[in-house]
Amino acid sequence: MTSTQILITIAVYFAVLVGISFIVGRKSDSATFFRGNRSSPWYIVAFGMIGASLSGVTFISVPGAVEAGAMNYFQVVLGYIVGYAVIGLVLMPLYYRMNLTSIYSYLGDRYGSAAQYTGSSFFLLSRIVGASFRLYLVAGVLQTFVFDQMDIAFWQTVTFTVLLIWLYTFKSGIKTIVWTDTLQTLFMLIALGAAIYFISDSLDLGGFSGVVNFVNDSDLSQIFFWDDWKSDQYFVKQFLAGAFIAIVMTGLDQDMMQKNLTCRSLQDAQKNIFWFTLVLTAVNFVFLALGVLLTAFAKAESITATKDDLFPAIAINGGLGIGMGLVFLLGLIAAAYSSADSALTSLTTSFSVDIVKIETRFTERRQQLLRKLFHIGFSVILILVIVSFEYVIKDASVINKLFVFAGYTYGPLLGLFGFGILTKRSVYHKIIPFIAIASPFLTYLISYLSSTYSGFEFGFFVLLLNGAVTFIGLLVASLFSPQANAEPLAAHS
Repeated sequence: MTSTQILITIAVYFAVLVGISFIVGRKSDSATFFRGNRSSPWYIVAFGMIGASLSGVTFISVPGAVEAGAMNYFQVVLGYIVGYAVIGLVLMPLYYRMNLTSIYSYLGDRYGSAAQYTGSSFFLLSRIVGASFRLYLVAGVLQTFVFDQMDIAFWQTVTFTVLLIWLYTFKSGIKTIVWTDTLQTLFMLIALGAAIYFISDSLDLGGFSGVVNFVNDSDLSQIFFWDDWKSDQYFVKQFLAGAFIAIVMTGLDQDMMQKNLTCRSLQDAQKNIFWFTLVLTAVNFVFLALGVLLTAFAKAESITATKDDLFPAIAINGGLGIGMGLVFLLGLIAAAYSSADSALTSLTTSFSVDIVKIETRFTERRQQLLRKLFHIGFSVILILVIVSFEYVIKDASVINKLFVFAGYTYGPLLGLFGFGILTKRSVYHKIIPFIAIASPFLTYLISYLSSTYSGFEFGFFVLLLNGAVTFIGLLVASLFSPQANAEPLAAHS
């Protein structure tokens, strides 16, 4: 594909998204932006969440990581199933019963205001860095294959990318995203299927059955790793990490839960989680199968690109024609922006509701003004963080960096929600920020000492360790709480 063809594709794509934004955004207010007026059909939410969960990281990094680690990532995906069951059966009923706009309002009700500020702050940090990781990956691909040839600087590429997201989310927020994510998920799945077709046809595998047999016979099709319990690829570690990654990065994440909370009822939200889980599991497996095909194609054609560069290099410069390049570009943009747009909206929501508390402190007119200013502010923050990554990230697969970082920032949220739901003990809320901040540092120290002196690698498992450290810290603090043995959950029954 030429640079002109790519730019035209991007322009048409975003014209459609902006059009959808203006159609659904008529007569919007703050309730529309934050909750979508609680009117979203569950099946639309479920389908759109697939694209938001996968993101550009999955689209590029999961297939690219197969060469180095086979299909071991599917061990994590299997753990997701358990995690989503906990979300549907435990967390969703709690959130709907409390009629929450921000899920971190639960922490304020359970412990006190300092806990709500802490939970929201850790989410803001997690989502800013997580969304920046994802957008950095996509901006890097566009920079390498398009904008470098046009002498456009990386910071300009990033600014342009974030500006487009702001353009179609500023008016109606989550209500727009529910519908645009549906379209973007469709594009991403079409791109996935088309990529497998083009690659398998080039390898002359002979249709669907040929693809299945080729993947099954490949040395890279190994899923389960039982040999070395110290390895970060060990099944138990990855399965449990997957379960808790799903809980924290979906169930304890305002970004993902904000979509679920736009459903008409708890029953609709639970149906959404059930079908979303089934489809997401299958789609992740197909992405891994694509990774096997891409690796085989690269070997056959003597293509030296690896990891996150493998899929883009084959799709755009692999000699498979403009069709392959076009579907790859559409799929990449769809996967990346379906995650990033909701991140920008959820950051605005959490800061507005949890930190500034605009719903109780200001009139509707003032709420809209502040919300728009915060929306612009987080757009600028994303740009600055993404550009800084250009000087920080120099190696390894982005998905590995993303999950390791998430282990340190989401761990305190896991501990806070876990302690609140599983125990009836109270903790003096002003001590909670200190526990939450100390926990990641203690976790890193334990992980480092374990790796150095015993050879035991925590890997993604660091999330559980971090949550446990936070939980223990809260338990110890509760022993000195003047209101120990309270029953805070009784108010929500």
